[in-house]
Amino acid sequence: MNSEIRDLQPKEVWNKFADLNAVPRPSKKEEQVIAFMLEFGKKLNLETFKDEVGNVIIKKPATAGMESRKAVVLQSHLDMVHQKNNDTTFDFSSQGIEMFVENGWVKAKGTTLGADNGLGVAAIMAVLESNNIAHPAIEALFTIDEETGMTGAQGLKGGVLNGEILLNLDTEEDDEIDIGCAGGVDVTATRKYQEEETPERVTAYKISVKGLQGGHSGMDIHRGLGNANKIMNRLLFDGFENFGLRIAAIDGGGLRNAIPRESEATIVVEEMHHDAFALEFNQLAAVIKKEYKTTEPSLSITAEVTETPSSVMGIGVQEGITRALYTAHNGVYAMSPDMEDLVQTSNNVARVKIGEGKIKILCLTRSSVESSKIDLANALRAAFELCGCEVKFSGEYPGWKPNPESPILKVLTDKYQTLFNETPDVVACHAGLECGILGQNYPEMDMISFGPTIKGAHSPDERAHIASVEKFWKFLKEILKDIPVKG
Repeated sequence: MNSEIRDLQPKEVWNKFADLNAVPRPSKKEEQVIAFMLEFGKKLNLETFKDEVGNVIIKKPATAGMESRKAVVLQSHLDMVHQKNNDTTFDFSSQGIEMFVENGWVKAKGTTLGADNGLGVAAIMAVLESNNIAHPAIEALFTIDEETGMTGAQGLKGGVLNGEILLNLDTEEDDEIDIGCAGGVDVTATRKYQEEETPERVTAYKISVKGLQGGHSGMDIHRGLGNANKIMNRLLFDGFENFGLRIAAIDGGGLRNAIPRESEATIVVEEMHHDAFALEFNQLAAVIKKEYKTTEPSLSITAEVTETPSSVMGIGVQEGITRALYTAHNGVYAMSPDMEDLVQTSNNVARVKIGEGKIKILCLTRSSVESSKIDLANALRAAFELCGCEVKFSGEYPGWKPNPESPILKVLTDKYQTLFNETPDVVACHAGLECGILGQNYPEMDMISFGPTIKGAHSPDERAHIASVEKFWKFLKEILKDIPVKG
């Protein structure tokens, strides 16, 4: 399996990536990959240990002649987003990722690839295993649960690391150097409701929204991609307003950090409205598809007659929740006034699950400005509380404030210019990187982030650019050779 991946250049990185992707590692279920990394470090006879929350640290002494350089922390996260296409049968808890090569990219068969952040992990493993790469003392930090709470970074205590410089290998454009990122907060709305017996003389439909691209709810939020939950709610709201549509169940989206690609709903309408509803539905579906023809050319919206459900939502609860979902902001909320083209604040309406008397709605609100993050989170809370939901904030993590005067930034920009004869883009990103959290317990550590080009992260379209990985590997090795001496 994945033999063609192992033949790619640089082999030392792609082989480690293939080894890693053979190990199941979805967020919150990292036991197998933690054991894998501990065994890897111990086989190299390097100091290897796991901290109390599950992060793995492997320490390697400086190579000959590099002992006077500042110690470097190489950091990536072990977990991966587990998303798959509906027609793909795959168990992320027990199966390794199935990869293939296509037109200069490495992809996965119907699932996320795990290049985010598996290629960073693989590069660090390759450095640890090497006998011919010059480098200062290295502390390899492999964090857990980055994708669903950053609990690994949050749980890392001060004093565990001694490095003065941290290289985070979790950026997804090879011509960018990141010096800042957004913070985030999970917004969860829940409530219970009394179901009602389905009225007589109705026609039941299964409505499906699918074929959307999905993507990273931070890095891709500005692209105007379709959100399956918002599109579904638009359809249901219209059907309710015009034909008294009643909702039995909704199941849309998945993880908070993935723009939802699919949603399904079971609904009923009175038989007398059957033809009119079908006509109106198809007309609205055509309008929506036309709106998204550029960004979502594969969008599919269908309504098929199905078995009549035994119960539906109470009409008052249904009216409240559909209006709240319509009100709930999705997408870019504010752009940064300080950095050109940087999204400052956004929200992803990530998951809508309704049925059997329970409502659960999951959002992820991001911002590089703390006050703006809370402002938007409170707006969401107000919308859902007005329809009787209980709203909780959780999983909050800080942003990483840019430092344009960072000493390691100058090292990287100069090295990039020398190696590739062009100037890199120095940016802050709207994704959540662990640097801001790690900086709370290591405030004096000079941090920077870079990585190879990865597209479609957090979706089954995730793919890694092969030539970019070779470029990234060359860049990393040259940086390690040029780490400043201790002050």
